Amino acid sequence: MSETIVRLHNANIYQGSSLILQDVNIEVRKGEFVYLVGKTGTGKSSLLKTLYGELPLRDGEGEVAGHNLRDLTWKTVPFLRRNLGVVFQDFQLLTDRNVEENLRFVMKATGWKDENMMKAKMNDVLEKVGLKGKGFKMPYEMSGGEQQRVDIARALLNSPKLLLADEPTGNLDPETTDEIMQLLTHLCKDYGAALIMATHDYNVIYKFPARILKTEKGHVYDSAKHGAAS
Repeated sequence: MSETIVRLHNANIYQGSSLILQDVNIEVRKGEFVYLVGKTGTGKSSLLKTLYGELPLRDGEGEVAGHNLRDLTWKTVPFLRRNLGVVFQDFQLLTDRNVEENLRFVMKATGWKDENMMKAKMNDVLEKVGLKGKGFKMPYEMSGGEQQRVDIARALLNSPKLLLADEPTGNLDPETTDEIMQLLTHLCKDYGAALIMATHDYNVIYKFPARILKTEKGHVYDSAKHGAAS
């Protein structure tokens, strides 16, 4: 049985004092690709923020990449996040720095010091996302798809056990969306990272089928337990 990367058991998820999702029970294993769907305002972002340590878990049990979510403090959240990679819809790249400088910024912030090791890791992640030799490029010189690949490369820098992708294809055309989805699927399969991807795009789900978690009416429904979500 492969390693469990995410486990929530009888978890209640709050935004401030409002109960957003109740009695959440989820397990995601190493190398597994899972979609997170649901209408706006049904708790998708709150669930991702809980896994990322931005919202505290107050009720129930939760563990992400070996870290107990109930025990997190402002001092220990950075250690959890070193095991995570987050991919955003709007790339969030530093526009005044080239690709390599964007990657270096994250590495320095997460404790990397050895310049040779940093250089080797940057080359490694750029190769994984198909951008070998593009480290000198500025974000504005790149297409949307290339910028999203940089964002994914950045998420891979600390060899994460879990990738959280929030609408990563939301700003991309269909052809580029297919390329990014093939890349994400490949990273799960070949590098063993678990991936939870929030999306509104059902075309993506039909083309690249995987397990679905759906937020609806304060609950999370799992297609693995409840049949396909619709």
